[in-house]
Amino acid sequence: MKIEKNKIVFASVILCVVLFIGTYAIIVLGDEEEPTIENKQIPVPELEDGQEEYNSKLEALEDLKEERGTTAPSVYPEHMIDDKGYFNPDYMEYEKQRIIDSIFNQGNIDFKSATYRRPIGNIERGTSEIPEEPQTVLETTIEPETNDMELGLEHQLFFASNPSGSENLTVQDTDAFIYVRADGTQTVRNNHRLQMRLAKDALINGITVRRNTPIYGFVSFRPNRTIIEIESIDHKPVKLNAYDLQDGNEGIYIENGFRAEARQEVVGDIVDDINIIGVPQVSGIKRIFQRNNRTVKVTVTDNYQLILKPVK
Repeated sequence: MKIEKNKIVFASVILCVVLFIGTYAIIVLGDEEEPTIENKQIPVPELEDGQEEYNSKLEALEDLKEERGTTAPSVYPEHMIDDKGYFNPDYMEYEKQRIIDSIFNQGNIDFKSATYRRPIGNIERGTSEIPEEPQTVLETTIEPETNDMELGLEHQLFFASNPSGSENLTVQDTDAFIYVRADGTQTVRNNHRLQMRLAKDALINGITVRRNTPIYGFVSFRPNRTIIEIESIDHKPVKLNAYDLQDGNEGIYIENGFRAEARQEVVGDIVDDINIIGVPQVSGIKRIFQRNNRTVKVTVTDNYQLILKPVK
């Protein structure tokens, strides 16, 4: 009777598997020895790394490593955790209430006391009346239709306008009284320059001008007065007039002997505008007045005190 080849192959495969399992079990499980207590001593596992020895305490201290504490990251966002580190599940609701309360606190109604808040600076002292809430009425406003031509014209007029600066602002930034003195004895005539100096610091057009700053004014004449006008200080335009410190009037006081000559100067200015046909003698009269005006002169002594005031 012949044995089939496939049965022989199958039996050989099974035999090989059994032999492999047996040898593997012997190799793995056969090497381990059961712990046995000898001389009544408990077996202790052997230490792999021995303790490092140092020659000095300094080396041991330098070899110490700082132990850093590791904290596990929080599962919840930081703004939803209170000071004690606990999670607040009602945080979003509290945040909504806080925002609503802040909006109500900015209004004119106090919902806790059921009263109106008084606006600061709008109610006089001593009045305890509660202002009534204005009734708002919705009005429908019809916007007029604007033409493109009108818009273009308004645009051109807007950029073509030349707004004038407010003089009140410059006056407010200038001291009401600016004390000056004459810088040396000077003899001046009409349209001549008079040199002065500041007696103390002054605020002019928002700029602080230091003491002893030179100031130049131009002279003109009136009856019994010498008018001084200042148009610039340190190359900056100003509008100031000089007043006598003694009497407080505009200009410097002059003796009565000068009155007739000053009147002649005024009359000479008026004669310049006269033009009468058939009267050729007027030119000769004008020359007389003009010649007389050239001879008018005033001597201002040293340290003569004046007050400068802004022109309003």
